[in-house]
Amino acid sequence: MNVSDVIRRPLITEQSMSEGELKKYSFEVDKSANKIEIRKAVEELFGVKVLSVNTMNMYGKEKRQGVHIGRRPAWKKAIVRLTENSKPIEFFEGMV
Repeated sequence: MNVSDVIRRPLITEQSMSEGELKKYSFEVDKSANKIEIRKAVEELFGVKVLSVNTMNMYGKEKRQGVHIGRRPAWKKAIVRLTENSKPIEFFEGMV
């Protein structure tokens, strides 16, 4: 699996921005990616050293429009924690 296929996009929320001070960063990742692939992809893309990776499956919310009921697609979320001596990811630094 290619590095750009593993990490889909960074997640920019209030909670993820506050965790940036603890060197924790959130990403939407491919549903079939495991923790080892996510770790390698983050280290290669951003040039940092990863301490731990936590993943969770997020189920799509149910939405309706009138009488029609549908569901948003399910996705996978990864929270990556960097080592103490690792540099921060510059992409998130501009958001704070």
